[in-house]
Amino acid sequence: MAAFVLQKLASKVLRHNPAPFCVATKLRSFSEQKAQWTNERIDEVVKKDKVVVFMKGIPEQPMCGFSNVVVQILGMHGVDVYGNYNVLEDEGLRQGVKEYSSWPTIPQVYIGGEFLGGCDIMMQMHQNGELIEELQKVGIRSLLLDKAEEDKKNS
Repeated sequence: MAAFVLQKLASKVLRHNPAPFCVATKLRSFSEQKAQWTNERIDEVVKKDKVVVFMKGIPEQPMCGFSNVVVQILGMHGVDVYGNYNVLEDEGLRQGVKEYSSWPTIPQVYIGGEFLGGCDIMMQMHQNGELIEELQKVGIRSLLLDKAEEDKKNS
């Protein structure tokens, strides 16, 4: 009996308020329009800024631990301004960037238009000092260099 009452109520709601379903249709068609991520377009994006990160979420609110680690590492080096693209907002971008780099995971980091890698590679390069060198190649001085010099003076 309760199922019958719910079914009748649902049909009345749908008959009088079809708007939510129209909105969903519009959103779907809008997202289909965004899915035009060609290799050429991604190539333009990765070369537009000195540092570019394709991630889950945004730097202020990463949506996965690996994306968060990349944001934190960049922050330690003083890289607070960089191109960032939330792949969760656009499935076409998410798949396109994986095909572009031939790398299956997100996040993906580009420095100077070149693919650096994901979270593991960023951590490794941060730990062994190679990230400082990569940033210097594009004219970014790591804050960690300043800290190391300051520590040397204070010793």
